[in-house]
Amino acid sequence: MHFSAGLSGYVAELGAAFLAADLGLCIEPCPDHASYIASWIKVLQNDTRAIVQAAAHAERAVAYLHQLAAPEAIEEAV
Repeated sequence: MHFSAGLSGYVAELGAAFLAADLGLCIEPCPDHASYIASWIKVLQNDTRAIVQAAAHAERAVAYLHQLAAPEAIEEAV
């Protein structure tokens, strides 16, 4: 699936949140979060699967970053 610039931003935002959670980091809200979430609502009104697809892409991206950080740990787990 090809993501438009807007949806790729959602993948990036979700990926950042997933990675921060994995690393135990606390993310502070930004002033523009409310407007950003409002734009997500508009996307979901047109495509209810968008959030699931974006989350799946974000999860794969985070897994890739973890593999780059410690490839031997990933190989040992498999």
